Amino acid sequence: MVSFFSEDIDFKVVNPLKTKKWIKNASISEGYELSQLNYVFCSDEYLLEINKQYLDHDYFTDIITFDNSEEDNELEGDIYISVDRVRDNAATFHTDFDTEMRRVLIHGLLHLAGYEDSSEALKTAMRAKEDEYLSLF
Repeated sequence: MVSFFSEDIDFKVVNPLKTKKWIKNASISEGYELSQLNYVFCSDEYLLEINKQYLDHDYFTDIITFDNSEEDNELEGDIYISVDRVRDNAATFHTDFDTEMRRVLIHGLLHLAGYEDSSEALKTAMRAKEDEYLSLF
């Protein structure tokens, strides 16, 4: 199951049913059973506090993913997304907000599926996977 929440802002996903189905299909394509994914949309400040508290990082980010899975073949987690950062990134990368938001949504799922972005090579591979799923939306 995929759920969408807003924490300290008012935000609604465009086409929520289509988006949930797309996320579920991506999970299946990656070989995982989707247990529970909670997407929490928030502000820069809210996500900065999570970043400081749980990761000891003092900087803004667009997404933080917490893996709650107890089984190897299931996806379960909480994915926090800064709507402020997504909006800024959309402008920076010359793309529309909805496309950038979908990229970040799938980015969180890919982290739970084992993809990393800690090096340039891994970032490139993850970006290609994001592009693949974006084309299927």
